[in-house]
Amino acid sequence: MKILGIDPGLDSTGYGIIEMERDRVRMQDCGVITSSHKVSLPDRLLTLFRQMEDVIRHATPDVAVIEELYAHYRHPSTAILMGHGRAAACLACRLNNVAIRGYKPTRVKKAVVGKGNATKEQVAQMVAAHLGLPEFSGPNDITDALALALTYVFVEGKKQVIARL
Repeated sequence: MKILGIDPGLDSTGYGIIEMERDRVRMQDCGVITSSHKVSLPDRLLTLFRQMEDVIRHATPDVAVIEELYAHYRHPSTAILMGHGRAAACLACRLNNVAIRGYKPTRVKKAVVGKGNATKEQVAQMVAAHLGLPEFSGPNDITDALALALTYVFVEGKKQVIARL
């Protein structure tokens, strides 16, 4: 099974693709899609949408896991900007028949690190450990996307074990 994790944003959208075979999980691909401040909002969204479609068509994931919206009371516009990127990613997934799941940031941190208030550095360390990678020094957008994909494995894996009991 291939799982596409997406950390959405208008400026940059991180993605990470992992493959789960039996009890093994390995990273297949990862990257960041960016859009320029110099072009209009519709053109930025089109860029994000088209590049996400390219990722989906190349990777052929079975499911996409996209971070759910959140907003800090001091920065409400962050949720609006993130929502634009999330919408472009969701549309690309839906038009390419990829199932979509979503998790809140605290749920992802709890699943990957063991505590919902983990730091970005702790998430990056645990993503590397879970995927058997040397210390990961890539952008947070990528580690967050890979953490989302891993959360799907941990959450759905538990559901499958419970269903068998």
